[in-house]
Amino acid sequence: MSPLRAALRRRPLRGAATLAGAAALALTAAACSSGTSGSGTGGSNFVGGNGEITTVKPADRDPAPALSGTTVSGGTDSLAAYKGKVVVVNIWGSWCAPCRAEAPNLAAVAAADQAKGVQFLGINTRDLSKSNAVRFDKRFGITYPSLYDPYGKLILQFPKGSLNPQSLPATLVIDRQGRIAVRALKALSEDELHQIVDPVAAEK
Repeated sequence: MSPLRAALRRRPLRGAATLAGAAALALTAAACSSGTSGSGTGGSNFVGGNGEITTVKPADRDPAPALSGTTVSGGTDSLAAYKGKVVVVNIWGSWCAPCRAEAPNLAAVAAADQAKGVQFLGINTRDLSKSNAVRFDKRFGITYPSLYDPYGKLILQFPKGSLNPQSLPATLVIDRQGRIAVRALKALSEDELHQIVDPVAAEK
């Protein structure tokens, strides 16, 4: 069993806001799920969109894949371009109601944490037209780039069991050494984003 999958089997960390809204978020997240209960990646027991926030100790972190590709705006970008920074990878689709709910929170924290050496990077998936994703970014004030991944090929590059391509939104925090430090399988509030990003940004 990989260190990441072993960590994902541990008890997830939950804030008070998570506990209070767990039932509602589970119902909302189902709208962006395929309806399957497993990850479909083999070896993992987590249920997609189940509201978990899981942290991984530095010694147990798996490296993030070398993501690269075209962006929603038409340029190119890569995870390697942000070497030495904490990178918050948010996987979203314009058609996903929980993604729309968390988008303003992502925009706010991306701006607030920029001075801490934190970079946000989206992965837009299952939007067969870039124009839908562009309108989403404009509507919610998203200024950070998003890789365009309509068929989920980039998502499948992550370690087996870490993500469910059929369940959105999902957020991963990548540490300054390029390792996966946190995984969230839910729409996140500003407070929750700070709770998962700021400790990783403070690591030496």
